[in-house]
Amino acid sequence: MGILSLSRISLLLLPIVLLLSFLCSASAANSSNNTFFDCLVSQSNPSYPITSAIFTPQNTSFSSVLQAYIRNLRFNTSTTRKPDLIVTASHYTHVQAAVICGQKHNLQMKIRSGGHDYEGVSYVAEVPFFLLDMFNLRSIEVDIKSETAWVQAGAIVGEVYYRIAEKSKVHGFPAAVGPSVGIGGHISGGGYGNMMRKYGLSVDHVIDAQLIDAQGRLLDRKSMGEDLFWAIRGGGGASFGVVLSYKINLVRVPESVTVFQVRKTLEENATDIVYNWQHVAPNIDNDLFIRIVLDVVNGTQNGTKTVRATFLALYLGDSKSLLSLLNEKFPQLGLKQSDCIETSWLRSVLFFINVNVTAPVDILINRQPPSLSYFKRKSDYEQKPISKEGLEGIWKKMIELVDAILYFNPYGGKMAEIPSTEVPFPHRAGNLWKVQYQANWNQPGKEVADHYINLTRELHEYMTPFVSNNPRGAFFNYKDLDLGINHNGKGSYDEGRVYGVEYFKDNFNRLVEIKTKVDSGNFFRNEQSIPILPHKKS
Repeated sequence: MGILSLSRISLLLLPIVLLLSFLCSASAANSSNNTFFDCLVSQSNPSYPITSAIFTPQNTSFSSVLQAYIRNLRFNTSTTRKPDLIVTASHYTHVQAAVICGQKHNLQMKIRSGGHDYEGVSYVAEVPFFLLDMFNLRSIEVDIKSETAWVQAGAIVGEVYYRIAEKSKVHGFPAAVGPSVGIGGHISGGGYGNMMRKYGLSVDHVIDAQLIDAQGRLLDRKSMGEDLFWAIRGGGGASFGVVLSYKINLVRVPESVTVFQVRKTLEENATDIVYNWQHVAPNIDNDLFIRIVLDVVNGTQNGTKTVRATFLALYLGDSKSLLSLLNEKFPQLGLKQSDCIETSWLRSVLFFINVNVTAPVDILINRQPPSLSYFKRKSDYEQKPISKEGLEGIWKKMIELVDAILYFNPYGGKMAEIPSTEVPFPHRAGNLWKVQYQANWNQPGKEVADHYINLTRELHEYMTPFVSNNPRGAFFNYKDLDLGINHNGKGSYDEGRVYGVEYFKDNFNRLVEIKTKVDSGNFFRNEQSIPILPHKKS
């Protein structure tokens, strides 16, 4: 055979070189895509494999896992950014791996317990991110002897109530009205319920916690220290770490409680009744909680609209005592024996979700709400009663808007006794009631959404003269991105202070100091997280 020329050798080798080049490029791209996945696997404990807990967009179950705990349809659209990956942690080592690898690969982590974040902040982002979903970490260990329980962050409120009631008819816990709310986010944001005038907030009964910090360490109250323990009881756990579980003190409830619903329109003297409610509800017996729902309904004459006030109440006692109390303190309501329902504390939860109290209590452990909608929420705090003239102006504005709803939740009682610095939640003495603004709709589309969102903004703006100011208070668990968004860049502290002071008032400064100390790299961040001090930013 003759000797091949150099040029011919080059031509023969060219396809091989190109193939090798292609294979190397594909391998590098594949490696790049898999590095975060590989990190999770390498960081997990072999005794508790993480592979089955990881869902990528290529997994057939990815969409169903993501959508399972989306509670606001505004954030379940084709254009909503999806996570790069979902970790459905079933062991604390999975959480440790997620925290370590998220930092190593500079990938933002969102933490979801029940998905009730009003603005979807726990599972939506404007930048690439991955989702740490806590729903598998939901064990509940109730110890009636010590009147305590350990509750994992992925449990829902209804499960907590149900498991307590399995062990005792005379114990409960002061938490959310809605049973499908995730307990992790509820507690860490300072959640409340129908017993808050008697017992305060959920966080007022937390005595220990387990948390994975920015270094991936598993900490309890003793090892995390009192500052961090203070911060995760109302300051938003997702700014400081991943809360795995809370240890709570149970509270005593009577074997029988009383609930009622009374509805009055403007034509039925609603203005006078609401006016008197302002003076009664925050000051009456601590065993009684009367909330008002205000909405616009059809009037008695064709084509007219009116405002309806619905009074919903829980009384920790029997109906006879309740009637006697209200006949003396709030006769304007006109409560009758036929309005009252005596039931167990557990079944009273059904009443507040508009389910017959005789229905099976298994409903409370159903993790899926009966229906979903698009919605927007806002909040305010009332510190002085509104005049009748002021109320009439509010009614007029509501009739103009039609589809904006108001909830009034009375404070006073235990809420006024606990110092504003006891936990990060600051809205205590001096607040008569909390306002929630609601708009709900069922049609998709930006134009429709903008219309309903603007209804809440208009009503919120109209209420300005009647509510707290300097700062205008807001409730952290009623997340509202209208108050400000943190882009977690150079201006993070200044951006965070805008909404932080409204949510936390003077407690904001202490939260920032703690955040800077425990997470100086600001790994645990979101659109309304606690920022770090500017000079500490890495």
